[in-house]
Amino acid sequence: MGIGDRLSFRGDAHRFYVELRNVAKRNETVKDIKELVEVQEIVSFYQSIDTFNLKLIYYRMVKEKNGSGIIPLLVTSVPWFFFLFSKQLQEFLFQEGSSLWLLFSFFYLVTLSLSIVLHFREKAWAELHIKIIQNIIDSRNEKKKS
Repeated sequence: MGIGDRLSFRGDAHRFYVELRNVAKRNETVKDIKELVEVQEIVSFYQSIDTFNLKLIYYRMVKEKNGSGIIPLLVTSVPWFFFLFSKQLQEFLFQEGSSLWLLFSFFYLVTLSLSIVLHFREKAWAELHIKIIQNIIDSRNEKKKS
């Protein structure tokens, strides 16, 4: 994988496509790619569970996906909290000769960035599990019909 492939701003999906393409160019099998092995393990696990319990797991996964909205709530409410105490906060952070504002800004921006990344990764993983479970349940329902 070249440096251009690793520094692409096209996202993880494109990075994964590039990895698949590179594996194909080397005449290797895609089934050994770490990400696909991980997904296959998840699929195999869910296939071993009966449909009734799988539906219960599905409901829980939907709840988890929708419940991960607490992070954006905190990210948007914290600045309002700071706004309430802005005068006191400014007096404290901008004391003469103090560089506390720099430390505070750095800490806040790092926390904000990590929270946003964590939020979207949690939602993506929840969606992966939901899609896998849906596909298994749909496949079982199709088998019952035929």
